[in-house]
Amino acid sequence: MNDLINIKNKILVIRGQQVMLDHDLAELYGVETRVLNQAVRRNIDRFPEYFCFQLNKTEIKEVVTSCDHLKMLIFSPFNPYAFTEQGVAMLSAILRSKTAKKHMIESDVHQKISDQRIDTIFSLMDKYKIDDKQGIFYQGQIFDAFSQFQKLLQNAKKEIILIDNYIDLTVLDRLTKKHKGVKVTIYTKPDTPITRLEVNKFNNQYPTLEIKHTTTMHDRFLILDTTEIYHIGASLKDLGKKCFGFTKLDDSKRMIQAVLSWL
Repeated sequence: MNDLINIKNKILVIRGQQVMLDHDLAELYGVETRVLNQAVRRNIDRFPEYFCFQLNKTEIKEVVTSCDHLKMLIFSPFNPYAFTEQGVAMLSAILRSKTAKKHMIESDVHQKISDQRIDTIFSLMDKYKIDDKQGIFYQGQIFDAFSQFQKLLQNAKKEIILIDNYIDLTVLDRLTKKHKGVKVTIYTKPDTPITRLEVNKFNNQYPTLEIKHTTTMHDRFLILDTTEIYHIGASLKDLGKKCFGFTKLDDSKRMIQAVLSWL
């Protein structure tokens, strides 16, 4: 059970794909990160971009901010590698071959443990796959949840409407990733901690944001371009802090009209 929880918390969503970082995979295999990446470099032709890619500085900052166990990456001179499910499978084959050169008893014990952990990774990546229509995030998947919703926000071309009673500055920070010119309207409770000054500062750089007040809504909804609507089980500021799910609602036009009529 501990292995299951440990591995589940280390599956991230980056660039819209479920991945694991080299540091975490090396730990599961019981090898140094340096050794793992050396094996990849020696077999680089087996790792196309959809198997493995290096994080950029922005992605590293996001990972470090959201995942406590990866804070040491900020001091690393090398950008970490992320491995997709296919990349994990290829890495497993390469490291299995490398391990086989060691003493047989040590190899058998090590390999059984590694194989069990890799099987768990494949199972979790498949079972908890997130798409743009629905998904479940577990407690601690803060980076994954924000990454998914940032992707949804960037789908908007003209307008974003967020209905959420519990916004704070972290929500505004996420909205800075929207496309230029996309209008944002947030419906929240009257005693919101967001001030007019903070709204003005946001609009000076990322126009246009408007905050409206409502006391009629309990659930959270995200509306994109008045064509898509999502029901969200957690406030955007709390994504990943506890287990929650989200769902894209069918018959979007009718549902959008209904939700807006309740405001």
